[in-house]
This record gives sequence, C-alpha cells and structure tokens, in this order.
Amino acid sequence: MRLRERLNKQGLLMHNVLADAGYSSGENYAFFEELGLKSYIPPYGQYKGGPEGFIYHREANYWECSQGKRVEFRKTFEDKGVKKNQYTTKRADCRDCPIKTACIGKSHEKRLDITYYKEEYDRGIARLKSKQGKRFKFIRSSTVEPVFGSLTQFYGMRKVNTIGINQANKTMLLVGAAYNLKKYMKFIERKAVSTTKEVRASLVLIIGHLSGQKRLLKARTF
Repeated sequence: MRLRERLNKQGLLMHNVLADAGYSSGENYAFFEELGLKSYIPPYGQYKGGPEGFIYHREANYWECSQGKRVEFRKTFEDKGVKKNQYTTKRADCRDCPIKTACIGKSHEKRLDITYYKEEYDRGIARLKSKQGKRFKFIRSSTVEPVFGSLTQFYGMRKVNTIGINQANKTMLLVGAAYNLKKYMKFIERKAVSTTKEVRASLVLIIGHLSGQKRLLKARTF
C-alpha cells in the first residue's frame, strides 16, 4: 500500500481508514483487515446483515427460517463480479409449509444469496456503531467532505480535463497545493492578527505600569 509506505517514511503510523459509502465493498473490508487496519466505511445501500425473519447460525453456517427449517449452504458463486454464498432449503421442508406461498411463491425451495463477506460487513458495522466510530464519522464529515465540495465548486474540479492518469495526478497535486496554500495564508494571517493584539495588550500594561511609577515619583517629590 503506497500511501502507508509514504506515511511510514515520515514517521506517521496508519491504523484507521475513513471513507464514505462509495468505497463500501466486502473486498475492501477484507483487504484492510488483511493489512491490520480498521476501516470505518458505512455499508452501501440497505445492508442489514441478512434477510428479515431468518436467523444465522455461524458455527454450522446455515440460516433458520421462521418455521424452524434450515436453509443450508450450497455453494459460493459470483453474480456480476460480486462474490456470494448460496443457501437453500430442502424441497420436503417447504412442501407443506403454512407460509409457502408468501415465502417462495411457486418455487420448490427457499434460496438465499448472501454476500461472501458477511462477517467483514458485520465487524465493520459494529465499528461504526461504537463510540470511536461515531467520532470518526463526525471528523470525516467536518474535514474531508468540505474539501471535496470546495474543489468541485471553486477550483474547477468537477471534471479533470486531461489525458491519461499521470496528467490527472499532476492536476490533483496542483489543486491540492493551491488549496493548502490558501488555508496556510489564512492561518498565518490569523496568527499575525493574534500576535498584534498580544503586543498591543502588553504595551498597554507597560505604559500603565510606567504611568503609575511616574505618579508615584511625583508624589514622593512633594
């Protein structure tokens, strides 16, 4: 991971990764866990950890329906590039089920397609709900997202009009430098104003002290 290597060279250690839902995927969650990093990325869409009305038994790797029947693991497959686990019931379990029509319609068995990275998703959601996860969400929304808004609205970055990834990288670096310079100029301006106020306050105290000494000398003379 190039970013981590660059940070390490500067003596900065990377422990957490913050991003919005656009970067949410089971592959990303698993990738960061392999690197030993904690990701705080909200799941994309309406992911709830599994189908409503079904209970997951992790040790035996099967789902239990509301009628107490097991939906067993069958295979792992890919659907449009998304890795999933498939679970199905036995036909005999669904044949005389009182809610068969509402549950599976004219099918012969119940089929569940669950993301292959369910455990990574669940761990990620648990981190987001923690005290630290809520704090990181506030930090991301108040520091990172406003930068993207400024770049698109005031720095002409709604579209990168260059050819090739290398030229696009150069553009982003220049825009980032311009943004940081503007922030730095505002910082030193505020610092200068603050320093001026401190100097003025010190001068007032000194002048007041000197005036007091002068009055004291006059009183002693008389």
